Amino acid sequence: MERDDLSQQLLFLREIDRLKGVVRQSPLLDRSRKENSAEHSWHLAMYAWLLSAYAAEQVNAGRVIQMLLLHDVVEIDVGDTPLHSGGSHAEQSALETQAAARLFGLLPDAQRDDFMALWLEFEHAESADAQFAKALDRFQPLLVNVFTGGGTWVESGVSYEQVIQRYGPAIRNGAPRLWAICEQWLAQHFAERGGSTPN
Repeated sequence: MERDDLSQQLLFLREIDRLKGVVRQSPLLDRSRKENSAEHSWHLAMYAWLLSAYAAEQVNAGRVIQMLLLHDVVEIDVGDTPLHSGGSHAEQSALETQAAARLFGLLPDAQRDDFMALWLEFEHAESADAQFAKALDRFQPLLVNVFTGGGTWVESGVSYEQVIQRYGPAIRNGAPRLWAICEQWLAQHFAERGGSTPN
């Protein structure tokens, strides 16, 4: 590689350090503070490594890990948008695409194109790898909410039905065996808190 390529790569690596400062709504499991987006991405990469056998179809765990390490880099420019925020999906998507173009544009051309293609594959969730990555991106915060006594669901007044609608399709599609566990957790969690659950 040319020295110029190395300069661009190091610039990108310095820039993505800013992801550590993007605070998410989800708490850590010990409830000591909110997690940041870099921690979220790292933890999802570990989920992918450990749980790839639970994907709906056979997946390339290495590619899934790469997607998950990249998927929230755009939050450096646009911040974290909680699942329960109710904002415009089209507007958010446009802002994130613009952020991806800027951030990946810091890289040498070939890597820029590879990173953008991988990020878009995750966003579109059409391949088995991307569907599993999307499933984990929903599964991890669901787990956090259940094991912190409601977490962001309590803060946002999220109902059982809303959790099923917002988390269910992605997890069921990419990791149905994980969704079966989620259904058990959710039934117990909302029953204990007096929320409506299926009969």
